[in-house]
Amino acid sequence: MKTLDKKLLRDLRLMWSQALTIALVVASGVAGFITSFSAYDALSWSRDLYYADARFADVFATLKRAPLSLEPQLQAMAGAAHVETSQAQVVPVSIANVADPIVGLLLGLDPLAPPRLNKVDLRSGRMLSPARSGSSIGAMEALVSEGFAQARGLKPGDSVTALINGTREQLLIVGIALSPEYIFAGLGGSPDQRGFGVFWVDKKTLAAAYNMEGAFNQVAVRLGPGASEGAVIDQLDRLLARYGASNAHGRDLQMSHAMLSSEISQQRVMGTVLPSIFLAVAAFLLNVVLGRQIATQREQVAALKALGYDNLAIGLHYLKLLLLIVALGVVLGLALGAVLGQLFVGVYAESFRFPDMRFRLRPDLVLVAVFVTLGAAVLATVSAIRATVQLAPAEAMRAPSPGIYKPMMIERWGLQKSLSPALRMVLRTMARRPLRSSLTVFGVALSMAIVITGAFMRDSVAVLMEIQFSQVLRGDVVAALLEATPAEVLYEAAKLPHVTAVEGMRSVPVRLVNGPHHWRGTLSGKAPQPDLSRIVDMNGRAYAAPRDGLLLTDRLATKLQVQVGDLLRVEMQEGRREVLELPVSGTVHEMLGLNAYLQRASLNRLLREGDLVNSFTLAVARDVGAEPALLSRLKDLPRVGLVISKSTMAKNIEDVTVGNLLMVSSVLTAFAIVIAVGVVYNNARIALAERGWELASLRVLGFTRGEVSAILLGELAIEIALAMPLGMLLGYLLASGIVTAIQTDEFFFPFVITPATYAFSALCVLLAGAVSAFIVRRRVDALDLVAVLKTRE
Repeated sequence: MKTLDKKLLRDLRLMWSQALTIALVVASGVAGFITSFSAYDALSWSRDLYYADARFADVFATLKRAPLSLEPQLQAMAGAAHVETSQAQVVPVSIANVADPIVGLLLGLDPLAPPRLNKVDLRSGRMLSPARSGSSIGAMEALVSEGFAQARGLKPGDSVTALINGTREQLLIVGIALSPEYIFAGLGGSPDQRGFGVFWVDKKTLAAAYNMEGAFNQVAVRLGPGASEGAVIDQLDRLLARYGASNAHGRDLQMSHAMLSSEISQQRVMGTVLPSIFLAVAAFLLNVVLGRQIATQREQVAALKALGYDNLAIGLHYLKLLLLIVALGVVLGLALGAVLGQLFVGVYAESFRFPDMRFRLRPDLVLVAVFVTLGAAVLATVSAIRATVQLAPAEAMRAPSPGIYKPMMIERWGLQKSLSPALRMVLRTMARRPLRSSLTVFGVALSMAIVITGAFMRDSVAVLMEIQFSQVLRGDVVAALLEATPAEVLYEAAKLPHVTAVEGMRSVPVRLVNGPHHWRGTLSGKAPQPDLSRIVDMNGRAYAAPRDGLLLTDRLATKLQVQVGDLLRVEMQEGRREVLELPVSGTVHEMLGLNAYLQRASLNRLLREGDLVNSFTLAVARDVGAEPALLSRLKDLPRVGLVISKSTMAKNIEDVTVGNLLMVSSVLTAFAIVIAVGVVYNNARIALAERGWELASLRVLGFTRGEVSAILLGELAIEIALAMPLGMLLGYLLASGIVTAIQTDEFFFPFVITPATYAFSALCVLLAGAVSAFIVRRRVDALDLVAVLKTRE
C-alpha cells in the first residue's frame, strides 16, 4: 500500500465521526432525491403505461339522454379518432351491517363487446356473464372497483344492495376490476375509497332499469394525431346541446387524472427543492471540514513536499479523502432511498390504483444522484485543497499568520465589563471568524426550515378540514335529488326524524364567457344567507349569496380575466339553455374548486322554471343514534339519489391523509436532525482541534473542565440561538414556495404554520445541539494536556 494511502486510512480513522456525519448528510440528500423521483417515476410511468394500454379517452361529456342514432354524427367529428358512448348512474349503495352512506357509480358494460376506450382490467374473479346478467335470477352481476373492494373487505361472491331507480337490487360481485377513469376514486376531489365505489353491470340490464334502451348519457372521445381538443369539445357541445349535455371537457378536468397529475407535480417539486438543500449543506460541510482539516496538516504537507511529492499527488490524496466520504454517503443514500421509495410507492398504491405499480431504481436516476453529489462536493472543496497544497514547503512549515484583531463593538461601547471572561472569549472568536460563524448559523437554520416544511402540512390539512367541515359545511347530512324538484320537498325533509334544520340548493351546469376566456362548471344557487352550507373564505369570513350578480372565487375571476362590476356571458347548459349577461358582484378567496354563486331564488327566476332545488343539507339532532336513523330513512326516499354524511366523509379523508402526512413529516424531521447534527457537531469538533492548545492552557491555568467546555460550547449555543429565528423565516419561505408550486386552479392548499410547529422544529434543533454538545464535552474532558501542549506554536 502506498504511503499516502496509509495516511489516508489513518486520517479517516481519526476523523471517523466527522466523516460519518458528513456522509449521513450526503445520504439524506441522495435519499430524498431517489425517494421523491422514484415515486414521481412510479406514478408517471404507471400512468402513461396504463393510459396507453387501456386507451384512456382524451375528451369526456355527460348528458341526460341521447339516442344511439346520434353515434354516427359523433364518430364523424373532425379530430375524433374513436368515439364511444355508455351509460352511467349514481346510486346509493348499502352493505350489510354498515350504517355509513355509500355512493355507487353504476357503469354499463357489454360482456360480448368490451369497450375499446377506457378498457376495464379484471384483477380477480371473472367478467360479467351475459347468460346470468340481469335481475331474473334475483341478483344483478357486477364488477367492483379494487380500491373500494379492499377498503370494504369485499370479494367475489359477496353482494351489496343498490337503490336503482327507486327499487332495491342486489349486486352480486363476480369480479374486482380497474379502469383508467377511476385511478383516483373519491367525491369532489377528496380521497374516499370507503364511501365511493364503482360498479360495472350489464349494459342492457342497466338500460332497462332506467328506461335507457337505445340511449346513452356518457361520451368518451379519443383524439386523432394533431387534433385540437378545444375544437372537438365545441363540436360535442353543438351535437349534444339539445340532450342536456353539460361540461364537455378534456383530461385536465377529469377528476382522477387531475388529482394524479397534481400529485406527480408535487413529487417533482419535492424531489428538486429538498435534495438541493441537503446537497448544499453537505457541500458546505465538506468545504469547512476538509478545508480546516487540511489547514491543520500544513506541516504534514510541507514534509510531503520535502520528501518529493508534488502538488498533484498531494491534491489527489485529499481528493481521495473527499471521494471516500462522499461515496459512503452515496451508497447509504441509495440504499435508504430505495427503502423509502418502496414505502412511498406502497402508500401511493393505496390511493392511486394501477394494474401494475411498482418501485424501480432507474439507472439514470442513480447516475444523476451520483454525478450531482460528486460534482457539488468537488466544487465545494477543490479551492480549499488547492490553497493548501500550493504552499511552498518553507511557508507551509510555519504556523498560519495571526489574524488582525480589532476591538469588538461591545468593547468600543465599554460594555465588556458586564460580560464574563468566558463569554468575551466566545464573542471574540465569533467576531474574528464572521463568515464561518454565519455559515454555521445558516446551516442550522436550514435544518430547522426542513422540519417546518415537513410539519406544516399537518397544520394546513387541519385548517382545511376545520374550514370545510366546520365552517363551510355546518350541516350534518347532504342529500342530492335525482332531478330538480319543487322546493316543497324541503318541508317534507324538515319533518324527517331527528332533523333540526334544512337548507336547499339549486345547481346548474353553465359556461361562463368573457371574450376569449371561458370556463365550464356549476353555478350554485344558495339561500340569501346560507347557514348549513356556507360560502367561507380562507380567513373564515362568511359571504352572502348575491341577488343580482355572481360571486366568483378569486381564482375563477383571474381565469376569466374579470373584475367586480364586469359583465359575464352566462350560458345555461340545461333546461331552455338560457343565455344571460350577469355582472360580477364580488370575489371570494375559497380553498377548493372554481365556484360561482347566486341566490337560489334569482337562479330559478332566470331559468323560468319555478322554485326548484336539486339538493339539500340537513342539521341533525345530537341524540345517540339520530344520524344513523336519519340515513336509513333517507335511503328509502325514491327522489333521493345519494346521501353524504359529513362525519363519515371527514373520517374517511383523515384515515388516508393523516397517515401519509405523518410519514412524510417523520422522514423530513429525521433528515433535518441529521443536518443539524452534521453542522453543529463538525463545527464543534473542528473548533476543538483548532483550539486544543488554548483550551489545554486554560486547564493548566486552573480553569475547570466545565469552564473550558463552556468556552467551546458557548459558541455553539449562541449560533443555535441565532439560527432559530432565521430558521423560522427560512421555513416560512420554503413552505410558502412549496404551497405556491403545488397550487392549482381547482385546489388552493392553505398555508398555515402553527406556533406548535415552530416549537417542534426548535426542539429538534436543540436536541441535535444537545447531542453534539454531549459528544464534544466528552472529548474535552478526555483532553491529554501534555500531548496537546507539546503542539509546536
